[in-house]
Amino acid sequence: MEEDIYVIICTMFVLNLPLVAAWFLDRWLGDPSHMPHLVVGFGRMISFLEHKLNRGNARFLKGGIMCIGLVMGVYFFTSWGLSWIAGWSSGLLLVLQILLIFQCLAGTTLIREVRLVFQAVDVSLEKGRKQVARIVGRDTSGLTAQEVRTAALETLAENLSDGVIAPLFWYMLLGVPGMVAYKMVNTLDSMIGYRNERFREIGCFSAHLDDVANYIPARLTALLMIIVSGQLSLLTFVRRYGSQHASPNSGYPEAALAGILDCRFGGSHNYFGEEVWKPYIGKNNRLLDLRDMKVAIRINRYSEVLMMIIVILVTSFVSVFL
Repeated sequence: MEEDIYVIICTMFVLNLPLVAAWFLDRWLGDPSHMPHLVVGFGRMISFLEHKLNRGNARFLKGGIMCIGLVMGVYFFTSWGLSWIAGWSSGLLLVLQILLIFQCLAGTTLIREVRLVFQAVDVSLEKGRKQVARIVGRDTSGLTAQEVRTAALETLAENLSDGVIAPLFWYMLLGVPGMVAYKMVNTLDSMIGYRNERFREIGCFSAHLDDVANYIPARLTALLMIIVSGQLSLLTFVRRYGSQHASPNSGYPEAALAGILDCRFGGSHNYFGEEVWKPYIGKNNRLLDLRDMKVAIRINRYSEVLMMIIVILVTSFVSVFL
């Protein structure tokens, strides 16, 4: 019996070494600006193809082919590359797995940016606007101090799902290739998944694929946030407000954080010169401050840890017992 337990523990350690090492790297380094990044490479590919294909007729069809080609391409290329390296060098395989997982996780960098937003807006409104512009897609030039803080916290909640929980979820299902493919899906949506004149057709398929890929992770994120907050009664709050968001997914983690902080998210935003109205999440339109930022970051970190535990247990169980 003791030998069996020892074997299981050793197996869990070996199986999850790349994941745990990559997660600690993210906690330590974030996204180093001097290091080539996977998402930057994805962005360049998407930008090149968008400029070539986003013209003439059949833009929806061309956008769908581009999206499927890129996502399937990175999945199979990653699978083939890792398999090839595994037959050549197990040490190099480990290093490459760690680097890929590390670059697919994006928790620490945004947490640092949100801290900087709250610090900057306490110095001056203009500094706060410039700082929050680094992490949101909306026009920040006319935001009030309250709107700057709200935008930062909304983005923090959404990024917990898109940047941490969803990549880990797809790693749990499809391993490193699935994690990398998800990052391509998410990058496509962030670059061309808009409903404005330029991207409405070419990015439609990418936006819907991102909705599908994040459907379960977004709701799982909200559940994890509620669990670590210890406020299980907020499940009703999240069910009420999560579905009212313009996005089928973003509203759930945002609703969880709004409920935990007892504040209000949503309202009018300006994207690419167009006003977009997002339904309010919550009713308490109170002023946000540094204490709210600290609570939000703590919830993020605890949710990450809980998800890591789930992934490790599930992958280990599947490997050992199935």
